[in-house]
Amino acid sequence: MKCIFTFYIRYKQVEALNAEDPKMAKLNKTGLVLGILSCFGLCIVANFQKSTFISMHLIGACLTFGLGMLYLLVQTIISYKMQPHKHGKGIFWIRLAIFVWCASSVVSMFISSVILYADLYGVDLAKKLHWDIHEKGYTLHIISTISEWSLAFSFNSFFLTYIQDFQKISLHVDVSLSGSDLYHSSGNLSPYDESTPLMSGRI
Repeated sequence: MKCIFTFYIRYKQVEALNAEDPKMAKLNKTGLVLGILSCFGLCIVANFQKSTFISMHLIGACLTFGLGMLYLLVQTIISYKMQPHKHGKGIFWIRLAIFVWCASSVVSMFISSVILYADLYGVDLAKKLHWDIHEKGYTLHIISTISEWSLAFSFNSFFLTYIQDFQKISLHVDVSLSGSDLYHSSGNLSPYDESTPLMSGRI
C-alpha cells in the first residue's frame, strides 16, 4: 500500500505541475499504471514462495522488476521534460544514473539465471537452499543473487529521490454528505462538509 500511495502522490504532483501538457498527462498516467501493476507483482511474489509455487513467483517477479524498471524509465523521462523549469538538472541525472543501475541489474540477473538453469537442467533449483562453493553453477548463483539485491536497492534509491519533491506537496480529501445520516438523503449538501489534509507540505 505504501508503494501505491507513493506512486499516486507522484502522479498528482506531476499532474498539478503540468496541467496544460496533454503529452505529459499521458506519460504520467502510464507511469501510474506501471507502478500499480508492479505493486501487484510484489504482492504475488510475497504470497507465492519460490520453493512452493515457482511459476506464480516468477510471474510476480517479472511484473515487479520488469514493469518496475519501466516505471523508473517513465519517471526519468518525466524528470527530463520537467527540468530545468520545474526542478534542477541534478535530480534528472541522479534518476538517470539509478535507472541505468536498475537496468544493468535486470540484465545481469536475467542472463545469469538463464545460463544457470540451462547448465543445471533437471535440477530443482527453486528448492535448492544450500550451495557449496565448489558446486557447478555456484558462481552464476552468486551473480544472480547479488543482481537481485542490487535491483531491490536501485528501486529504493530511486524512491528516495522523491523526498525533496514530496516536501512541497499537500493533498486533501473532501467529504460532502448529502444528509445528516447514512440512510436518508436530503438532496442538498449538509453542513458536515470536510476537507482533511492527507500529508503535510505544499505545492
